[in-house]
Amino acid sequence: MLNKLWLIPLLPFAGFLLNGLFGKRLGKGFVTAVALLASLGAAIAGTIAVVQYHAAYPTGERHVDLVYNWISSGSIGADLAFQLDPLSVVMLMVVTWVGFLIHLYSVGYMAHEHGFGRYFAYLNLFLSEMLVLILASSYLLMFVGWEGVGLCSYLLIGFYYETDYAPAAGKKAFVVNRIGDFGFLIAMFLMFAYFGSVDFAKVSQIAATGGADLVSHNGTVVTAICLLLFLGAVGKSAQIPLYVWLPDAMAGPTPVSALIHAATMVTAGVYMVVRSNALYRLAPGAMMVVALIGALTALFAATIGIRQWDIKKVLAYSTVSQLGFMFIGVGVGAFTAGIFHLVTHAFFKACLFLGSGSVIHAMSGEQDMRKMGGLKSKIPITFWTFIIATIAIAGFPPFAGFFSKDEILASALNNPYFPKPFSWMIWTLGTVAAFCTAYYMYRLVYLTFFGKFRGTHEQEHHLHESPKTMTIPLMVLAALSAVGGALLGWPHHHFLAQWLKPIFPKIGGVPEAQYEISPNVEYALMVVSSAIAVVGWWIARTRFRTRGLEADELFAQNMPAVANGMENKWYVDELYAATIVRPLEGFSQFLWRGVDALIDGILALAGYIVAGIGDLLRFFQTGNVRNYALMFFLGVIVFIWVLA
Repeated sequence: MLNKLWLIPLLPFAGFLLNGLFGKRLGKGFVTAVALLASLGAAIAGTIAVVQYHAAYPTGERHVDLVYNWISSGSIGADLAFQLDPLSVVMLMVVTWVGFLIHLYSVGYMAHEHGFGRYFAYLNLFLSEMLVLILASSYLLMFVGWEGVGLCSYLLIGFYYETDYAPAAGKKAFVVNRIGDFGFLIAMFLMFAYFGSVDFAKVSQIAATGGADLVSHNGTVVTAICLLLFLGAVGKSAQIPLYVWLPDAMAGPTPVSALIHAATMVTAGVYMVVRSNALYRLAPGAMMVVALIGALTALFAATIGIRQWDIKKVLAYSTVSQLGFMFIGVGVGAFTAGIFHLVTHAFFKACLFLGSGSVIHAMSGEQDMRKMGGLKSKIPITFWTFIIATIAIAGFPPFAGFFSKDEILASALNNPYFPKPFSWMIWTLGTVAAFCTAYYMYRLVYLTFFGKFRGTHEQEHHLHESPKTMTIPLMVLAALSAVGGALLGWPHHHFLAQWLKPIFPKIGGVPEAQYEISPNVEYALMVVSSAIAVVGWWIARTRFRTRGLEADELFAQNMPAVANGMENKWYVDELYAATIVRPLEGFSQFLWRGVDALIDGILALAGYIVAGIGDLLRFFQTGNVRNYALMFFLGVIVFIWVLA
């Protein structure tokens, strides 16, 4: 399997073809079997490849499986090749196994939905393209997977195409991501121009061996490449200012939100920055931008999550915020911490999204938390798995989110790249965002599962726990949310840090990507982080445990401007509509009704003139020889008269 890595993405692609071509005709049993076998096959094949890789490369070298030479033009070129190294191994395990669990969950969740075969065809295609993205050996092949998952995101967000909101949300995601993808393309063009290659290993080798010389001669170019790559990451991973597509993407089915918009696709930007770590370490200015955008996004999205009512919208803004934490990590040079949080986030956020889907399933499609309440005893498995994932994302020790988030914040405060004032600012923004995370997540828990039921009598009558195809993935993900952080990143025995060490080349004159934090500082920050989580939980408990919606009503009365701003997402969509969308629409109307009409008018006038001349000339073309002779004679007379 190690020498046939192309088989791993091929398996779900085959599932896409089978379900897309025959699923509607052969029924749900066929679709279910194909979709689950394709995703499980990819997971098993990936695991076998990882085992073989570890046996063949115990020190973490890069293994490349060359399919064929894709592009060759002069001194530049690109291969169609797949690779395994410690970073792609981590991503492969997360994407395939979490992807399989979400496929399994979808069987129960989508059982009564129209378009069952179409849904699983899209889901298999997404898994295939995501595997191309993480197994690619070059930026160019990565871009193929990058665009592929963007297409699948568009298709799955707009799955309910008969509604008005879903197609609009899919189109919004597609358009916004094009902005970021343009940056990615320009970055690749610059790599071809200055490095002569877009192969990961060659670009990293040039950056590592060139070091100071590369910076002194082409430092601006390196910074530009890093910023343009980050623009691509900002679009795909929903950071300020291109985050606006992700909350609207909740229009798709809930398992889609869990797989694409929480656990896998949106983390592609983080993966790409870590993959490009050699370039970023040569461009501290670009790293500073990454860290600052991540910190601002983490806090900004967290404040919006405090005042949302749709259970999926709360989790959507939570995803945007947690992606901000990952970019804080990679921006301050703690690349391992960023990947660590990517992994733990995949566990607890997938569990939270699938848990919200179980709640929505029990509530007969209702997503408004104001119409929930008291579900703790009605859906106990969903409740307990949701609680575990909430504790993990809030950062309580020893759950998964505590270790990864604590490492990011500690690295932000104690890193070798930036001056202390900047480090303190990033840490402060991240810490406040962590407090907001604990608060809004426990608000969600208390409004959904505690108090009295606020829905209709019919909804209460139909409340029931989800089937096993939905609860088993919840339990597995909850277990990983509880112990995953301790297994991967226990202090001073950091398995993930040791595993990823080979992907960080040494660069002369540049601080190492991995650096030590003194135990005293680390333990002090762990206490602060834990205290922040406790305070956020305590405030949410005192406000919502017994008073429920009254607490939010009181908040709206005391601070109406702040409450309305949070509830309306700080009016960012309205701002974009006023400053970008409507002016562009007006300009396009001007081009259409003004410039285009003028061009059409000129062309139409030219056509009428030509037609008129033709009609005039046609009058003389009678076919009578005597008329032609007369015209010839008159022409001779005119000719002689002119010469005379």
